[in-house]
Amino acid sequence: MQEKIANGPLTRFAPSPTGYLHLGHVANAIHVWGTAGARGGRVLLRLEDHDRGRCRAEYETAILDDLEWLGLEPDSGRPAELRAGNSRYRQSDNEARYQAALDRLATRFRVYACDCSRKDIAGESDLPDQESRYNGRCRDRNLEPDPARGLRVVIEAGEEQFTDGVLGPQTQSPHTQCGDLLLRDRQGNWTYQFAVTVDDMEQNIDLVIRGQDLLASTGRQIRLARMLGRTGAPAYMHHPLIRHASGAKLSKANRDTGIRDLRAAGLSRASVLGQAAHLSGLTANPRPLEQHQLADLFELG
Repeated sequence: MQEKIANGPLTRFAPSPTGYLHLGHVANAIHVWGTAGARGGRVLLRLEDHDRGRCRAEYETAILDDLEWLGLEPDSGRPAELRAGNSRYRQSDNEARYQAALDRLATRFRVYACDCSRKDIAGESDLPDQESRYNGRCRDRNLEPDPARGLRVVIEAGEEQFTDGVLGPQTQSPHTQCGDLLLRDRQGNWTYQFAVTVDDMEQNIDLVIRGQDLLASTGRQIRLARMLGRTGAPAYMHHPLIRHASGAKLSKANRDTGIRDLRAAGLSRASVLGQAAHLSGLTANPRPLEQHQLADLFELG
């Protein structure tokens, strides 16, 4: 079932319950809710728990609690609905959605079994900070599909061009960056790239707002969505990440930036929102902010 399309953009906040929310997540939420508010749009909350080995129920509970404490109420995928049981906004509850998309993809493009591990494809990149590109080792091995084998789809050569709302014109080559795309891994999990592309298509997400660490995923998601039959790509905005003073990216393991720890230390939600906005460069000085003030940070000129 697809989301109803409204006049304003439909964007999403899509945390993975693999840990507790930290200030980096709050910074993303500020961009999501603030931009939606400034443009008369809506926010969909989606729990991206496709990796069943890493996701935990206690993390999901904490995410929903923290969002409510911050005053960040989505228009779709409300916490009460997610707490009630199965939901179309929780990836693990929608196996049929991904299987149907896989079946549709396989009727038009070549999908093949792959038994390569991460170790098998590690080291393909010339530069240490680059992602490993899959070299097509299993493309012509004609392996039989098996639960212990992954599934990939052939990605042909060619560029994808898009204009990022923050970074401007972009050109990416998925074939060069990542090679044939993994859709389901050897543990039976749908991959991030596949699940998020299917969800954004089925839920009619037309504005994706996320951190710049995910910029490289955009071209392949645009390509995959078109292969799945999507006729128009979403707009994309990749905002800067907030980091520790050392320059390190914030992690869910960093208790000093965890929302539940900041709450326990006695900080108010307005202080937490204000701190995240300041660290994002959205305010010149730290000042308390409430949810209804976030749109003011993204007023269109």
